Amino acid sequence: MIHRMDRLVRKLERFCVLTEGEKQTLKGSMVRDRRFEPGEDLIHEHKPTEGVFVILDGFSCRYKLLPDGRRQIVGLLLPGDMCDLRVFLLKRMDHSICALNAVEAAVIPPESAVALIENHPRLSRALWWTTIVEDSITREWVVNVGYRTALERVAHLFCEVFWRLEAVGLVRGNQCTMPLTQIELGDTLALSSVHVNRTLKQMRRDNLVKFQGGELELLDRQALQAAAGFDPSYLHLNGGNVTTRIDYANLVAANEAKG
Repeated sequence: MIHRMDRLVRKLERFCVLTEGEKQTLKGSMVRDRRFEPGEDLIHEHKPTEGVFVILDGFSCRYKLLPDGRRQIVGLLLPGDMCDLRVFLLKRMDHSICALNAVEAAVIPPESAVALIENHPRLSRALWWTTIVEDSITREWVVNVGYRTALERVAHLFCEVFWRLEAVGLVRGNQCTMPLTQIELGDTLALSSVHVNRTLKQMRRDNLVKFQGGELELLDRQALQAAAGFDPSYLHLNGGNVTTRIDYANLVAANEAKG
């Protein structure tokens, strides 16, 4: 089983292979483990943040509130995700981050985040790669709520969450945790909870998924992917082109051997 602090490392190593020293430096920067209850904000809109949160366990979401109280969820943060590397550059946050279920998170203080970026070039590139992936996911979500049907939206989100959890070793066969209520799915996909409920029933009738009690089971993974029109390339799970993925650890070892 992957230790929860190693989930971020495993994610970053999809971009480049890190040395043991770099892994320890990264994990050593994570301090002040925090626990957040469902519905509790990790970060508040219009307020400063205490640093960069790293999700160790649980699901959280980015969201914006409209003046009348309606909420739009604009991103999901899963174990191994950072929220996010750019926050320490801002005096005030332009969105909130909320725990969807019980969340365990570590904090990288601003000064430690700056030190990682300035003093460890390979780590810096790997960390900034995660922000590029976040931007790619955001663009896909815009397409999701803009042009896909209700069934395509739900299927696409289920595929994305499953693929992302699989990348950090958090799936069990064709099952994974998915602790979103139908209301939260509606807030994510710009659908009413009634429409979400209808769509989930249709997906069950079509033998695509089983979604109950915060657990998601893909009954037919290929058919679900086809129904969603899901192309996982935007998740960059191979860190880009496999042939150009840089094995820095071997390069360092080779240079040390020459020396």
